[in-house]
Amino acid sequence: TTTTGKLAALYKRQGHNVMLAACDTFRAAAVEQLEIWSERAGVPIIRQKEGTDPSAVMFDAVQAARARNIDVLLADTAGRLHTQVNLMEELKKIRRISTGKAQVENFRSWLVLDSTIGQNSVNQARLFNEAVTIEGLVITKLDGTARGGIVLSIINEWKLPIEYIGVGEQVDDLVRFDQTEFAKAMLGEGLEDYWTKKEQAGNPALQHR
Repeated sequence: TTTTGKLAALYKRQGHNVMLAACDTFRAAAVEQLEIWSERAGVPIIRQKEGTDPSAVMFDAVQAARARNIDVLLADTAGRLHTQVNLMEELKKIRRISTGKAQVENFRSWLVLDSTIGQNSVNQARLFNEAVTIEGLVITKLDGTARGGIVLSIINEWKLPIEYIGVGEQVDDLVRFDQTEFAKAMLGEGLEDYWTKKEQAGNPALQHR
């Protein structure tokens, strides 16, 4: 949810028309949390009551986004384990409704991983991709100097692209991942310098390689 909110703020700063879809109807207060982020980012949100079918929320959000000429629709879904079969089926349904009934052509599924869980992140990426197609990753909590290794493991062992990395708690602490600069930092100047340079560069100007 936090990452979805940060992405909304980032895309808004880049000049896009952004909307949020509150598709985490499973966790208590998840919708309210996303509403707070929508206010921070200054973007509209589509929500329904707790317990609503997430794919129904997604379908309504797509229709609303089209009606309002929205460029980027970001859907926040519930966190889950790959072993929770019913919740994994829920993800499949969201994608099926989006690309089928709602006729979304440019649909992307991103998996948000916590860097502090180490090698389990690699396993999660593999197992989620086996269940539902994952087009990209966002790695969070990478603001510590000792956590860079998990990025190398993911790139080496599982060939999913890393789209963004989270380097702090603030709304703008989400930056595009640059694998060349990241590798240079790990081998030379250090990760702390990498975070500093990214912060000084400004998120909207970062280019993805």
